[in-house]
Amino acid sequence: MNEKFLEFRETYPDFIYDDYKINEYDDKLEIIYNFSIPKLETFSHKIIIPKKIIKRDNIDNDFINFIIFHIGLIEAISYYKSVCTKNIIIKCGYLNAEQINWFKKLYYHGLGELLYRNNIEIDENNLVNFIIETKTEEFKKRTFESNGNLINVGGGKDSCVSLSILEKESNNACFLMNAKGPMLECARISGYSDEDIYCIDRIIDRDKIIKLNNLGFLNGHIPISSIIAFISYLVAYLSGKKYIVLSNEESANESYVKGKDVNHQYSKSFEFESDFYNYTTKYFSDNIKYFSLLRPLKELQIAYLFSKLKNYHSVFKSCNLGSKGSNWEWCLNCSKCLFIYIILSPFLSEEELINIFGENLLNKESLLNDFIGLIGESANKPFECVGTYDEVIYAVNKSIYAYFELHKELPSLLQFYFNEHGLVPVDDNVLKSYNNQNNLEEHFAKLVKERIL
Repeated sequence: MNEKFLEFRETYPDFIYDDYKINEYDDKLEIIYNFSIPKLETFSHKIIIPKKIIKRDNIDNDFINFIIFHIGLIEAISYYKSVCTKNIIIKCGYLNAEQINWFKKLYYHGLGELLYRNNIEIDENNLVNFIIETKTEEFKKRTFESNGNLINVGGGKDSCVSLSILEKESNNACFLMNAKGPMLECARISGYSDEDIYCIDRIIDRDKIIKLNNLGFLNGHIPISSIIAFISYLVAYLSGKKYIVLSNEESANESYVKGKDVNHQYSKSFEFESDFYNYTTKYFSDNIKYFSLLRPLKELQIAYLFSKLKNYHSVFKSCNLGSKGSNWEWCLNCSKCLFIYIILSPFLSEEELINIFGENLLNKESLLNDFIGLIGESANKPFECVGTYDEVIYAVNKSIYAYFELHKELPSLLQFYFNEHGLVPVDDNVLKSYNNQNNLEEHFAKLVKERIL
């Protein structure tokens, strides 16, 4: 057990969700959250929403406050993770026992990677206790009119495929959080004007987080997709949209650590998607539905569909390390860059891939350890949003076949695999599979099936 974890929880037992406030300006809404860890630090967290997205008449301010309160509950995790206090004390809203258990599950599994990588062993029931200081009546869920799709655009291949599938739908808009150039370009290539591109700014109290990190407090991955879920729900309500459309695939459900339930992509999983939909249906409204359009598909199928969308190839980006700079570029030195290269390799030529990335990543021996993790020969997958072992092995073998057919020398990583395993038979029927464990209504299911069957 991590001794620092035990020490922190004794020294700093409480995390406080103090309050939130909404500042209204001519062109935007500014939401400010105040959190604190007594005897350690206070935090101020902001979300900026442009007023242009507000399309709904007769705004229900109580409902808006209820959603904003919930956003704070999950935004708190960015600061809570520094010490993983025993208690979260809520001073500005109410949760019943069932809701508390829902958030306990989200915190536990959403921080699963952080707990694993910091050698923290604790169960779901004991990680955190939510203490409600506000005494109020339970909020009654709302009914209202809504229509159209709010499509989450992250700048990667997956959301480009969703944009393509929904291109003939009416009343669409794009949701972008902390928009960067590739995200905007993907939306614009799909035909969206600035009026229909909703850019939301999420501003963390970065300096204080960095200070705690430098002092040796806990640090690690948070369930960012769950944060996007709650913020996009608010945007869907304000803009009058009925469907919040994600682009998470079947492959996001796989554990990253062999023999353990640790998922880097937990808040992209079908389990979280269903939990969030059930929670919002019960406590928010029946009139907004959150689901992933690509849930029936594997990463391989999405890569195949994306390979045909040539207009996006020069602008899309998926590298998380590269996104931290002023310009979002492929870093070319991480497992995510390597995975995207591999998963596209059965469907694009070497020349096309080099045009996207700038070099052949399968020839980079410095990426060998990442490659070994991706093919399932290490204790865990690289902690990035990557596909399953089986998908990577399929793509690797298809690429080897292609190089042999062209009588070309194998790149070093493919040669490594071939030396260890030879050629493994592949089943191309995987590109026609459709996972029925999804939350698609029939109309959306038909659109997806038309692309793969």
